[in-house]
Formats: sequence, C-alpha cells, structure tokens
Amino acid sequence: MTITCPDCQATLEPQNGVAHCENCNKDIALEARCPECHQPLQVLKACGAVDYFCQNGHGLISKKRVEFIPAER
Repeated sequence: MTITCPDCQATLEPQNGVAHCENCNKDIALEARCPECHQPLQVLKACGAVDYFCQNGHGLISKKRVEFIPAER
C-alpha cells in the first residue's frame, strides 16, 4: 500500500509511525494496521525496538507486513 500526502499527493515513506512530506514540509501521523484483519495494532516499544501486536488473534506482526494508513484527525 502506497501512502501519499493528502495535500500534494507525493509518495511518502513511513518511519516510526510518521511519514514526512518534503514538498509540504509536513509530518503525517500514521496508524499501524494488521494485514490479516485490518484492525489497529498495539505498538510495543522496549529497549529501542518497536514491535506490533494484533489483539485479534494474529499475534506479533513483522514490521515488513504492517499496513500503515494515515491516522484519523
């Protein structure tokens, strides 16, 4: 899934729950979703590592599989 800036439609790369638009110089908050059930994931942070957990029975989700969508405002 490609994330685009809501203002200029530039393609964005997610980093640590945020995507930055160089064109607009704006940060867009992102929400992590489970690739199986598309529900929000619990973000677990410890010792510098970030992990994602699905509370709907899918367990730990790899960072590579997480679906990021723009967070509701």
